[in-house]
Amino acid sequence: MTAAHTHGTEELCESGLALYTRALREGGVRAAEADEAPCLVDLGLLQPDLGDLRWLRPVTPAFALHRLLRGIEDRIADERRREERLTAMFESLVAIDGPHTAGAPMISVLSGLDRIGQAIHRTVADASGEVLTIQPHTSHTHSPAEIHAEALDRDQALLDRGGRIRVLYQHTLRHAPSILARYERLHGDVEARTLDEVTQRLIVVEREVAFIPANKDRTLALEIRHPAIVEFLATAFDRLWRLATPMYPRAVQQPTLNGITPRQRAIAALLVEGHTDAVIADRLGMNIRTARVHIAKLAATLGSESRAQLGYLIGQSGILDQQDAGE
Repeated sequence: MTAAHTHGTEELCESGLALYTRALREGGVRAAEADEAPCLVDLGLLQPDLGDLRWLRPVTPAFALHRLLRGIEDRIADERRREERLTAMFESLVAIDGPHTAGAPMISVLSGLDRIGQAIHRTVADASGEVLTIQPHTSHTHSPAEIHAEALDRDQALLDRGGRIRVLYQHTLRHAPSILARYERLHGDVEARTLDEVTQRLIVVEREVAFIPANKDRTLALEIRHPAIVEFLATAFDRLWRLATPMYPRAVQQPTLNGITPRQRAIAALLVEGHTDAVIADRLGMNIRTARVHIAKLAATLGSESRAQLGYLIGQSGILDQQDAGE
């Protein structure tokens, strides 16, 4: 799916509607044209012409809808049969349950974004205390709008129960309109701060339950209820929080030192560690072009003419020592 058409799998975009209308009028469209509107194939509104696979032919909306609904009904029936099998199996186990069996597992693996979201929602829905969250720069760019709306309602309900929310972002998001608008819509004890670098996503609910990703694309997560591990994660959050810059409700502009901005000092620290431009951009949540612009400005400020000289001048300038002293 192209970047211009990243909508839900059960939605029809304007481009898709226009292409489908033309397919009905002309009797078909070339398969390559559907690359810009993959929702038509996903919804079953276009299907390959078996006589010439270079073409897609339109399917009547009524038939496409019937086929989709039939698939949903089949999946529901499968889930009900699975429910019956599991219930029957566990009934025999419940009968022999004894006093030495353990309760809920201390660490559970959650598979799939829906299941992860449901587990987080259930946990927060039962909470009335503090929720700590770390949101890396990818978190607000890959989720559908309805997911954000549900999270907003969930957070407001927590605040209405007297809860508190603290969130850590990267500095690259401190002026993001969507994030600032989100907090302006929340009413209650909510704070957000930013750091140059944060960890992967973390959610700690009432210092009793924590959620962390278990793979790179976040389709797996760990639900952690082990008190020692949860306390460790909450303590790590508290230490990062003390180092962070207020973003909401009060944004603070970090001062420059000798003409070098806090962002450039963060880049300088990674440069002396030998990281590439791509790694620096990823660590600080920016695109590689922006990272290179900051590196060029840093080099100009220090009078460097090469990458090797830049690392040497960073060490000689003392700007990293100034950063440590400021923290």
